[in-house]
Amino acid sequence: MPISLLELFQRGGPVMWPILLASVIALAIIIERLWAFYRTDIDGTRFLAGVSSAIQTRQLELALQLCDQTPGPLSRMIKSGIAQIGKPRTQILEAMTETASAEISSLQRYIPLLGSIGHMAPLLGLLGTVTGLVRCFQTIQEKATTLNPVNPGDLAGGIWEALLTTVFGLLVAIPAYGFYNYLAHRVNTMMHDMEQTAVKFSRFLSDESPRSGSFSETESIESHAGV
Repeated sequence: MPISLLELFQRGGPVMWPILLASVIALAIIIERLWAFYRTDIDGTRFLAGVSSAIQTRQLELALQLCDQTPGPLSRMIKSGIAQIGKPRTQILEAMTETASAEISSLQRYIPLLGSIGHMAPLLGLLGTVTGLVRCFQTIQEKATTLNPVNPGDLAGGIWEALLTTVFGLLVAIPAYGFYNYLAHRVNTMMHDMEQTAVKFSRFLSDESPRSGSFSETESIESHAGV
């Protein structure tokens, strides 16, 4: 007769509850982070081409509108650079770097916690294994003091607890740690791309900066950009 998942959970003992909690938190983080990355996944090459074209044709308001209409950390970083147009390249790069750092911190949200769950879940399973073995030896001691023979049924409960907590701990840890590595790789890749883009785009903005005041509306642009 097959055993239900609920019955397996009950036989796993009290340590199953923190393992269950860890699995729920891990699943919530994975779904939330995947959705966040999906929402910020844009065609960066096409976006930068549109913004660069608008800047080259002196349509800075259009460039800012493109940034507002495009979700994601890249567009917000580019917008912070456009707000500094007309200023020295070092100042433009500094503004973009600060924005990129804030965006990367936002992208890393909850990911360290997911990694911690990946590390702790097997330890919780090991804890359940130890408590299950303690129950087995406790049963053996109680039988021995009353001179009663120990049969396999007396030890079954402790063995169930020892094995099930290990299994469920690994079932939580393996996907949690796998997604942790995947999400961390996504963040690192995006961070590298943003750093390279900031350097190149700050150079482009400084090259396109007005030399004779043709962009006298810089103050209004900064105000529109929220600077």
